[in-house]
Amino acid sequence: MNLAYIPSPSTGVIDLGPIPLRGYAFCIIIGVFVAVWFGNKRWVARGGKAGTVADIAVWAVPFGLVGGRLYHVITDYQLYFSDGENWVDAFKIWQGGLGIWGAIALGAVGAWIGCRRRGIPLPAWADALAPGIALAQACGRWGNWFNQELYGRETDVPWALKISEGPNRIAGTYHPTFLYESLWCIGVALLVIWADRRFKLGHGRAFALYVAAYCAGRAWIEYMRVDEAHHILGLRLNVWTALIVFVLAVVYIVISARVRPGREEIVEPETPQTPAATDAADAGDAEDGESGEDREPGDVKPVESASEEDAPKTNGEAETAKG
Repeated sequence: MNLAYIPSPSTGVIDLGPIPLRGYAFCIIIGVFVAVWFGNKRWVARGGKAGTVADIAVWAVPFGLVGGRLYHVITDYQLYFSDGENWVDAFKIWQGGLGIWGAIALGAVGAWIGCRRRGIPLPAWADALAPGIALAQACGRWGNWFNQELYGRETDVPWALKISEGPNRIAGTYHPTFLYESLWCIGVALLVIWADRRFKLGHGRAFALYVAAYCAGRAWIEYMRVDEAHHILGLRLNVWTALIVFVLAVVYIVISARVRPGREEIVEPETPQTPAATDAADAGDAEDGESGEDREPGDVKPVESASEEDAPKTNGEAETAKG
């Protein structure tokens, strides 16, 4: 019998009148706000403009949510398309199920579209956002706690997670892998911040460091999980994914440091003048040139005296004209 453990919430939904507030969705939303807020601070420190990170996140976040859900549904298709399952549940994202691999991959596509529209290099934007993404994952993992999912093997350690009886789960105390990954993500964020300040990482290397560090932790945390998953050569699919992506991230850091050393000096160009503004400025310069070519710099343009016709009439003249 455990004398100490982490309790699980009795429900993952709080009803605010007719509006259900789901803990899983709440954690995801908090994570997005943290990533955008911290990413904006880093972007401005790099010389970018305030608000740019949020503008590009408008593209990246929806793409990331779709990508994360697609990865989960594809890799765990048996939960939705096997006998006795309802395929409509594949759209119920609030019940849990977002694969970080798909979220980052498709989210990068959305970010690329947003960066291209603003004339911003995607690697520089990704470097600024990297620690924020790790912190967002740290927040998002608590959504698994609300749903009582993605826990590890049974254990009696004082920090064990108590799981109640429910669909597809057996009551007991298990390793809180959601907590392990949340703490690991915080450590990854701190590592990227330190390395970026120490080595002035640029051209996507800060983001690649985040990817490599996260994958290193995800591999051993994934190995502890006991939920159903596909296996290849005795290892869970996500373990293989973490190992492959880790190698790719490290290779990118090495090659990028040789090909493009240093850091971008300009991350966001100035807003270009519109054609109408340019034409107006040129016309104003031409007018000034014509009117001022015969005058000395200190001369004052004489004011022409008003003619008698244009001069205001006196009261007497007005009465005469009226009569």
